[in-house]
Amino acid sequence: MGIMEIIGIAGSVSLLAGWRLYLSIFATGLAMRLGAIPLPEHLQSLDVLANPWVMGIAGIAALAEFSADKVMWLDSAWDAIHTFVRPIGGALLALAIVDPSDPATQVIAFLLGGGAALTAHAGKAGARGVVNASPEPVSNIAVSTAEDVASVGLLYLAYEYPYVAGAIALVLLALMIWLIILARRVLKRVFAPRRPPDAPPRG
Repeated sequence: MGIMEIIGIAGSVSLLAGWRLYLSIFATGLAMRLGAIPLPEHLQSLDVLANPWVMGIAGIAALAEFSADKVMWLDSAWDAIHTFVRPIGGALLALAIVDPSDPATQVIAFLLGGGAALTAHAGKAGARGVVNASPEPVSNIAVSTAEDVASVGLLYLAYEYPYVAGAIALVLLALMIWLIILARRVLKRVFAPRRPPDAPPRG
């Protein structure tokens, strides 16, 4: 496996951890346990994710996140709590993927993995804030379900086809940046103070 493929996998997994950290951990461990993801020897350090205790804790947390993410405003509170958890989780996942014999690469992976997860988290939280501004709950559930499906699908693609993992990471990064910019504009427009209408001229 080439360095670019390794960087692509690390970037994809880190970005997805910014969306669904616990689901990313559980899905990866489950796929490894079932043999659906035959990781190469270089990535065998990820075997810890297939540990029953790790999978059990990640599964319970994923169910809690799945439920909380479908409730308006509770999802934003959950995102706020995980502002520090998801970047650290993404950084550790990236750290487990890169070559352990190269300290410089590990430091770079840890920093970039944390930054990627934080970017994805910010994009998700910002987009969810915009969706929560809508009074009906259907859009919130639909967006959350789409995130669940996309996280599992993209995680599978990243591991099954390492040569496209870099492209997946770049697309996700561009999407997150766009969501951050969009959320900033929409929220600024929603919460901007409205100017009172001009008084009619007196005759």
